[in-house]
Amino acid sequence: MYTHYYFIGIGGIGMSAIARYFKHQGFAVSGYDRTPSALTHALEEEGIAVHYEDDIDAIPKDIAHTFVIYTPAIPDDLNELRYVRSHCYPLCKRSKALGEIARGQECLAVSGTHGKTTTSTLLAHILTQSGEGCNAFLGGISKNYNSNLLLSRNPVLVAEADEFDRSFLQLHPHIAVVTATDADHLDIYNDHAHVVEAFGQFTAQVDADGAVVVKHGVDVPLADTTAKVWRYAYDTPCDFYASDITPLAGGRFDFTLNHPGGRIEHCTVGIPGWVNVENAVAASAIALLHGTTPEAIRSALATFQGVARRFDIHLNTPRVAYIDDYAHHPNEIRAAISSMRNIFPGRKLLGIFQPHLYTRTRDFAPDFADALSGLDALILLPIYPAREEPIPGVNAELIFDQVKLSDKVLIPKEQLMDYLKTRDIDCLVTLGAGDIDRFIGPIETYLKTRV
Repeated sequence: MYTHYYFIGIGGIGMSAIARYFKHQGFAVSGYDRTPSALTHALEEEGIAVHYEDDIDAIPKDIAHTFVIYTPAIPDDLNELRYVRSHCYPLCKRSKALGEIARGQECLAVSGTHGKTTTSTLLAHILTQSGEGCNAFLGGISKNYNSNLLLSRNPVLVAEADEFDRSFLQLHPHIAVVTATDADHLDIYNDHAHVVEAFGQFTAQVDADGAVVVKHGVDVPLADTTAKVWRYAYDTPCDFYASDITPLAGGRFDFTLNHPGGRIEHCTVGIPGWVNVENAVAASAIALLHGTTPEAIRSALATFQGVARRFDIHLNTPRVAYIDDYAHHPNEIRAAISSMRNIFPGRKLLGIFQPHLYTRTRDFAPDFADALSGLDALILLPIYPAREEPIPGVNAELIFDQVKLSDKVLIPKEQLMDYLKTRDIDCLVTLGAGDIDRFIGPIETYLKTRV
């Protein structure tokens, strides 16, 4: 019987949700992370001990009653990880822990190389607002609940099914959605074909009496999938899609949600952007197949407040607007810029982008440059390495040199705030999955002085 759960990499969004879960279950919980963040501070306020030095003395010494959970983002040579391995602590990766928690519950999983965080958070909101409730492990902070973990007595679990490190293969869902299968994480998969193959393995693990909902046009090998397969789309007629899409103020839309059982008219999503209509169709498809009523879905969509760092509007005035987005893949950047063009027509878009990972930059530099060329002006920051060591010849210049903008600059992040004060800013967006989020507060504070 374990009494203590110890997390190596506790500040990660997925790790912190599981840490919170075990804390709520009454266990002692503590862990290590490399750097303090708003998330680690929140964990500490909830009574979870977090330290920031690679210190084996901080690890509980009661091996028989301590279970260790680690993230694959942690380097193998970390002293703490080497210590627990050499001393034979019971341990597993985050994905295995989530799979064990999901066992015995009805798992509703949202997978895809992008769109899964907003879609899974919206699904959890629908189930919560309907009164049914769910346990949800989210890949972002829900702005409705200010958390990445929702708890309920109802044995239904909403999971963001992460393809990194093939983590989602630890899940055996009853219903699953696939939003996209773009090439990504090629440091893990080597090529796009293996990415697609992994999604095929994932859908084959869905219960035979369950359902798989795949975005229209997305490539997923389904030969081994025994569950019933459905398709969803933004506005292309198929099993689940939106029609009668009418723009509203602030970038939101009124639309009809078409599904095999009929139509749900006059739906709106509480956050702007056409891509969130698409996300709403996907989340609603799972909810409908699960048995949620159309009326509950329509009501919940309207009250959804979004996810922190997912097309997160911090300032919106005629003088200046500021949006932050987690986009770290070329297609995500294109979607963010497209939404901004729709919401802020005719305004000059200045983007700040921090590339995430040397391998991703190496694999997609021309595509990043093409996507960022959709801005009017670009501030590019150096690569955020995360778990990786530098790769010779791979740097932000690979992207910068190919961006087709005359108004572009590459600067160290330490110079960002001073440089921004030299710019006439109309509409600003920060993009990236590294530590660019540390600038959100300072940027917002500064821009408010310019309103």
